[in-house]
Amino acid sequence: MNHNAPLPPASPRPLRHLSRTGGHRVLTAAQLRSHGVSPAETTEQCRPGGPWQQILPGVFLLHPGPPTSEERLHAVLLYAAREVPPPTGVPLQPDPAAGDRPQGPAYQAAMITGLAALTLHGFTAAPPLPSLERIDVLVPRLRRLRSTGCAHVIRTASLPAPVQATGVPVAPVPRALADAVAGMTDAGAVRRLLSEAVRAGHCEPAAVVRELNDAKLLSRPHVVDAVDSLLAEGRSIAEARLYRMVSEHGLPDPVWNVDLRLPGGPHLGGLDAYWPEQAVAIELDTRAPRRGHRQDDDATWSEYARKREHLERLGITVVYITPKKLRDAAEQQAAVVRTALTASGDRDPAAYVVVLPR
Repeated sequence: MNHNAPLPPASPRPLRHLSRTGGHRVLTAAQLRSHGVSPAETTEQCRPGGPWQQILPGVFLLHPGPPTSEERLHAVLLYAAREVPPPTGVPLQPDPAAGDRPQGPAYQAAMITGLAALTLHGFTAAPPLPSLERIDVLVPRLRRLRSTGCAHVIRTASLPAPVQATGVPVAPVPRALADAVAGMTDAGAVRRLLSEAVRAGHCEPAAVVRELNDAKLLSRPHVVDAVDSLLAEGRSIAEARLYRMVSEHGLPDPVWNVDLRLPGGPHLGGLDAYWPEQAVAIELDTRAPRRGHRQDDDATWSEYARKREHLERLGITVVYITPKKLRDAAEQQAAVVRTALTASGDRDPAAYVVVLPR
């Protein structure tokens, strides 16, 4: 027996194994080549009445008939993602455990956004995937790629970190909302999406408004109206969380929603909660950039800072809490407030102020 004889070349698996494997059965031309399928064979499989079909340029569906929603998502991602060069040499053999599903690196620099992303995030106000004629996909600004078929390409100078939803990379909720709203003219639909984002705890109003501002959507009257409702609802939710934090973590009851004034003097500002005996106050920081963009945000923060400095000169401790911290770290925020209340006994007495309902 000649042990030095060359091994016969590895032969590719028959084409039928690709159509029989699990997964969504969507592959690119490059992935097919890595399985040993030549362009000519791919063309033959996609002939009219054949077992395969081209769903997007360079992306093939390995069965006849319409694609499932999952297959459309993966097809759009494969079309838009930067192709990872397949290994050279021996054609890939399928992994029985994984089927032919492209794994993470195949989706480099692309993610689902817009209404499809919101559906994947679990929004009930977003339409079901089968009803979407197009699927928005977010890619870097310099990608040379055009929208075609069900793939609607959106470019961005700064690609956010994707979130995995049902095994698919999707844009974070604030970015997906901005991309969805950009193509919507129905004021009611916009309001429902923004409201659900906050009410269901997907994100805070400030993050949504920041993305809408960056996308230059706050010049549209129907978007501004929806944002006004969003901010009002966001504040209401934050106030409810604040009440719950005080109650559940055993803090003494404050007076709620008050204005402070110096006796016979100027108005000092409104506060969400105030403990008169300890001279400790809470103010919810619900700032968000509006049509004035960052300058307005800076001006609002300057006003916060001026009020805080004035109150603290009078001996009043002001604790600022963001809605996000109330949602994600209520126990920690309660500890901050408790520390301020306890420390009041070690401070000089605060100036006398008049407390009025707001």
